Amino acid sequence: MESSPTYHQRVAQEKRALIVQAATDLFLELGYDRASLARIAENAEVSKATLFKQFPTKAALFDAIVTESWAGSDVLDLPRAGNLAAGLTTIGHRYAALMTRPGMTDLFRIVIAELPRFPELAKAQFAQGKMPYFESVQRYLLAETKAGTAAIDDAELAATQFLGMISNFVFWPRLLVPGWTVNEDRAAEVVDEAVRTMVARYAPRP
Repeated sequence: MESSPTYHQRVAQEKRALIVQAATDLFLELGYDRASLARIAENAEVSKATLFKQFPTKAALFDAIVTESWAGSDVLDLPRAGNLAAGLTTIGHRYAALMTRPGMTDLFRIVIAELPRFPELAKAQFAQGKMPYFESVQRYLLAETKAGTAAIDDAELAATQFLGMISNFVFWPRLLVPGWTVNEDRAAEVVDEAVRTMVARYAPRP
C-alpha cells in the first residue's frame, strides 16, 4: 500500500493536470477574461477550494500553463560542446518535438487572442517560456565558439536563425492553417537541413 504522502502527492498532481487542461480549454473557448476560476474548477471536476489552494489567481494559472507547455525533461539539458553538428541536431529534434506539442499551439492561440486586452499574458509567455529556452540555445552556441568548434560572433542572431528555420516549418503553419500536420520524418528532415545550413555558415574556417 502506498504511503500517505506519496498518495496525496499523486492525487494533487492529477488534480493540477486536470485544472491546467480545463483552464486551457476554457481560455480558448471563452477567452481569458470570461473564463472564471469557478467555471474552471467545475470543468476540472475539483472543488473551488482545491483550485484556489494551487492557483490563487487566474494569472497564476496562466503562468502554470506557460511553464508546463515549455517544460521538458531534456529541453534545457544542453549537449556537451565539441561537435557543432551533433549538438545542433540534438537541440533541433528536441525543439521540433516541443513546438509540435498540442499544448504549445493552444498556448500561442490564447496569447494572440488576448494580446490587445491582456498584454501581460504575452509577457509571461515570453519571460517564463520562450526566453529561457532561447537563452539556453545561445549558451550552447557560445560554448561551441569557446571550444573552437564554431565561429559565431552573434550568438543571439545565430540562435534566432536556427530555431526560426525549424519553427517556420513545423509550428507556425499549424497555428495559422487548419489541418496542417508535419510527420516525424518530415520534421527530422527539416531539422537536418537547418543543421547543415548552420554548420555551413558557422563552422570554423581553416
